[in-house]
Formats: sequence, structure tokens, C-alpha cells
Amino acid sequence: MMWQTLAFFFATAFVISATPGPNMLLAMSLGLRFGAKRAAWGGAGMCAALAVMAALSAFGLGALLSTSVLAFEIVRWAGVAYLTWLGIAAWLAPVEQPGERGAAAAASGEGTPVRLFLRGALVAFSNPKALVFMGALFPQFIDAAAPLAPQLMALVATMVVIEFGWIMAYATGGDRLAAKLTTVSAAKSLNRLTGGLMIGAGGLLALARRV
Repeated sequence: MMWQTLAFFFATAFVISATPGPNMLLAMSLGLRFGAKRAAWGGAGMCAALAVMAALSAFGLGALLSTSVLAFEIVRWAGVAYLTWLGIAAWLAPVEQPGERGAAAAASGEGTPVRLFLRGALVAFSNPKALVFMGALFPQFIDAAAPLAPQLMALVATMVVIEFGWIMAYATGGDRLAAKLTTVSAAKSLNRLTGGLMIGAGGLLALARRV
């Protein structure tokens, strides 16, 4: 793959990943509730799912979702339901004392690396538009006369690195915001903000349309 092609893909993916969507709203909500370090596990789950989805798009699943209204809608509304459920749970979560952010979730096992990784992966998988989009985007940067696998690996690796960078940027922003909330009433507002972000992510997914 020519470096000019990869550089153009980098710029394209950089702008696309920066746009707020379900992944980035989840990253911010995890940063708000658990801190940036633990939010990184959710980010790892999102990126792992993104890599799998990229591989699936190469096998034509993205094209299937783009032509099958039923398949697209099933995946989309399952994702909307999951994100909304996460939002309601965060909204109704017990209010923690200042300085104990994430303690209740950690005690219940909700904030463990495995749970956060799976949450991130499920949110990423719940967005069928991402799969359709990758199926349409990748061919624009692939040379049909050259071996396919190395080109796909380069594109996917570039996209995953950019996505994780933006995820951590959003998570860090949420972490810093939460650190400034030092009263019980502020902690209650934190729960509302976290829940609102997740419900908002579900709303964005509900508005998604096939490309």
C-alpha cells in the first residue's frame, strides 16, 4: 500500500472517529463513572469489536446489512435497547460519596476489566451502520491488483489505533469532569449525566439509517 493512500485513510478515519457517536459517548460515560484507567478496558472492547467488524465487512456482511432492511433493523434496535438500559441503570445508580467514585460498581463487579471490556464490545457490535460504513469505505483505499490481506491489516490497524486514541480522549475528559464534582448533589448529577450520555447514544443509534 502506498504511503499516500494510507495517509489519506488516516486523515479520513481521524475525522470520522472524532465525531461523537455511541462509542465516544460510552467512553465519556465510563470515564465519568470509573475513571480513565478503567475506561481503557471498555475502549479495548470497542476496538476489538471494531477489528472483528472490519473483518466481517471484508467477507461481505456489511453488504448484507446494507441490502437487508430486516437484518439491519434487528441489530440496530437491539443496540438501542441495550444502550437505553445502560443509561437507565446509570441514572438510577446509588449516589456515591465524594472520593468514592466507582466504588459501588467495583464492589458489585460491574467495574471489573472483563465486564467493561464486554460492555465496550457489545456497544460497538450494536451499531450496524459501522459495519455497513466500513464495507463501503475500505474498497476506496484498496488496490485490487495488490494482495488484499496486507492492505486490510494496515487499514484496520490504523483505524483501531485512531479509534482507541479518541476513546481515551473522551474518557479522560469525562474523568477530569467527574473529579471536579465533590459534593453529594454533584455526584447525583454525575449519575444523571452518565445515564443521559448512554440514553443519548441510544438515541443516535435509533436515528441511524443504512448508507
